[in-house]
Order: sequence, then C-alpha cells, then structure tokens
Amino acid sequence: MNKKGHVLNAALLAIGLGYLLEPAGTEVTFAKIIEIGVPVVLGALFPDVDTAFGRHRKTLHNLPILAGFLAFPYFFGNLEYVWIGILTHYVLDVAGSKRGIALFYPVWKKEFGLPIGVTVSSKRADLVTVVVTGAELVLAGLIIYRIPQLGLELGRQAMGL
Repeated sequence: MNKKGHVLNAALLAIGLGYLLEPAGTEVTFAKIIEIGVPVVLGALFPDVDTAFGRHRKTLHNLPILAGFLAFPYFFGNLEYVWIGILTHYVLDVAGSKRGIALFYPVWKKEFGLPIGVTVSSKRADLVTVVVTGAELVLAGLIIYRIPQLGLELGRQAMGL
C-alpha cells in the first residue's frame, strides 16, 4: 500500500480502538483516540522509511523490527502503541497489496503476501484498505472482549466452579 493507505488504516484503527477501549462516546473516548492515534500513525509510517535507505519491504518490514518495537515500552516506558501501527502496516502490505513483505529479512529475503491484494495504484486500493482495517478491528474486538471471557470460563472450569 501507499502512504495514503497506511495513514487511512491507522486513522480508522485509532477511531475503532478508541471506541473499543472507551465505548461511552464521551470526551474520554476522544482522548483515547488521540492517545492511540498519534503513535499508531507514526508506527504505520515508520516501515516505509526504508524507501530512503536499504531495501524497501525488506529492511524495515520484518519481524525483528516489530519485536524491537514490542519490547521498547518494556525497557523504556513509552511508544506503547507504535507497534500496533507497525503491525498493521505489515498486515496491510501482506493482505492488501500484491507484492508482500520479507518477514524474515535479513535471514530470508523471500517476500510473503496473500493472493487477495491489489497493486498500490489500483482504484480499489482504498476499498481494500478499509476491508483489511475492518478485519483488524473485528480481531481487536475479539481480543479485547472475548479472549478474557474465555480465560475466565476456562479458569472456572479448571477450579470446578
């Protein structure tokens, strides 16, 4: 996807995640959208910095980079939502575009993608971006609301309650 697609994805994700985490629709919801939105947009744009150096869709489009941003808040206490932007950038490049990304670079240079993507210049690129974002939000909703409930149910069953 292009820069526009990644920003659209990040902005829609920030709005969706803001409402998933703070569903009241009050100023608390909007504060959460901003709190999530700024780092998610930055993270969504970060992998494409490799267009200025290195090899695009390889140098900064891989799992070691994502792991570094996942670990960063643990060690330094900030940038806690940037990894979401990076992860969704990867998802959009894998699922939304024809080319894919080199997930295991520099160890393995093969690019992985799904056959459902479109070219970056396609008239359907924005539609694909919205569909992929919708799928990401459904998954986020399941993670936020359903997985904790499953954990409670399994815990109760294990304890015989």
